[in-house]
Amino acid sequence: MLNEFKINKVDKCVYVKNTYKGYVIVCFYIDDMLILGNNDHIIKSTKKILTNKFDMKNLGVAYIILGIQISRTYDGLLLSQSHYIGKILDRISKGNNNTVKTPIDISLYLSNNRGRRINQLEYY
Repeated sequence: MLNEFKINKVDKCVYVKNTYKGYVIVCFYIDDMLILGNNDHIIKSTKKILTNKFDMKNLGVAYIILGIQISRTYDGLLLSQSHYIGKILDRISKGNNNTVKTPIDISLYLSNNRGRRINQLEYY
């Protein structure tokens, strides 16, 4: 599938294509695929390339993939697993999903991890 796509060094199921007109990212997971980008023409071209090589269905705009719900907002995309978590809680508690307070320091500031990256291939 390479067609100017570069394989992500950390996750070998992610392919990226950058052009002066825009970018497209293709993510594979078993029999699921997510195509996203900032240029409609490049996205459609990528779908055409993949359709010619693989038997696939276009399910339209992604709403849920791999238990992750995708919502579009004015600022961008919002990813949430509340739908998936709700299904798990229903299964293990038979619908008894009462909220509880969790002790946490609300003044705690979370920041990006600046530690050493771990190569995903070490765990295969």
